[in-house]
Amino acid sequence: MSKRRQKTRAEPTQKRSAAFLCAPDMWDTLCAQGYTNLAHNPEIAAGVDTIARLIASMTIHLMENTDAGDIRVRDELARKVDVEPCSTMTRSTFIQWLVRTLILDGNGNCIVYPVTRRGYLRDLRPIPSSLVSFTPDGDWGYKVLIGGAQYDPDDVLHFVLNPDSYYPWKGTGYRVSLADVANNLKQAAKTERGFMESKWKPSLIVKVDALTDEFSSPAGRQKLLDSYVNTAQAGEPWLIPADQFSVEQVKPLSLSDLALADMVTLDKRTVASILGVPPFVLGVGDFQRDAWNNFINSTIMPLAKAIEQELTKKLLYSPSRYFRFNSRSLYNYDLQELAAVADDQFVRGIMTGNEVRDWIGLSPVDGLNELVILENYIPRGMIGDQSKLTGNGGE
Repeated sequence: MSKRRQKTRAEPTQKRSAAFLCAPDMWDTLCAQGYTNLAHNPEIAAGVDTIARLIASMTIHLMENTDAGDIRVRDELARKVDVEPCSTMTRSTFIQWLVRTLILDGNGNCIVYPVTRRGYLRDLRPIPSSLVSFTPDGDWGYKVLIGGAQYDPDDVLHFVLNPDSYYPWKGTGYRVSLADVANNLKQAAKTERGFMESKWKPSLIVKVDALTDEFSSPAGRQKLLDSYVNTAQAGEPWLIPADQFSVEQVKPLSLSDLALADMVTLDKRTVASILGVPPFVLGVGDFQRDAWNNFINSTIMPLAKAIEQELTKKLLYSPSRYFRFNSRSLYNYDLQELAAVADDQFVRGIMTGNEVRDWIGLSPVDGLNELVILENYIPRGMIGDQSKLTGNGGE
């Protein structure tokens, strides 16, 4: 004989559960689903494209360190890297692909395979990031796998962004940092689109008794709307049974009620901070020249230096030669400022006239290839030799 469990208090005879009902189109608007491709996010794409275009706009100079200073070398290798590094791409498109792969698709890594013939560089072949993987080799080394084939790191160009703390030879990129904010921006865009379509913000609420058979089904509720609410003429009054319906007017939510603009602005600033671009590049705030020049120094040039060093390390044998991006055109200076600086360099004998003309974008002319200096700019010990002091100024 089984013992009956004693009840110490009244227990409910039926378990209750709570649920929230939401229309399918409203759910799709409120909750953006699916994977967010970082490259398809407008704000992230704008920031990455700005970085890529700026680095790609710089010419690449082959330099040689001499006792008299660093001079530019113009040979076949210099032209190959600066004009046509890949047989199917120009330098501009090649560098843009490289930077975008580093930041987005390659997650901080970009592999380029150099094709050589008899010791001379023939081509730089970009390798899609989907074909590339890395595997540790011993305590400190690693191998590069391209389509299943194994390569030594010295045989390829491996560009790295944000080195990993455990495997410093491998980059990490910004994928993890940008994932959440990309989802937020995608959700904001979907919510705004839902508001613009006005699918789920009615201005009236009609209360009915849903327990009755007439209004318990979608067809019954639609019949109610067709019979009492929907009118053929604008402004026509509704005639509804007073005992069966209750109509309330509500103020629909707006984008300002959700503070959506503030949240989007904050997310855009977060993207700008992660990528290292000024917020005005993403449409937040006004252009500021100092912020732009700081962006060139703190974001563009460090990434350009990483590319320079990998090119120098893997493509050059001479210890006195190196590659360098020409960054002068990136900084924001007006023509008057450039002319003032160039004039100062010219009269001090630091730049020739044609170097000054090249600085401000003009072609060279005859007679301006020599360094000149004002008479007053002479060594202190030669002050007494000036012609205007010796009386020979008129001769």
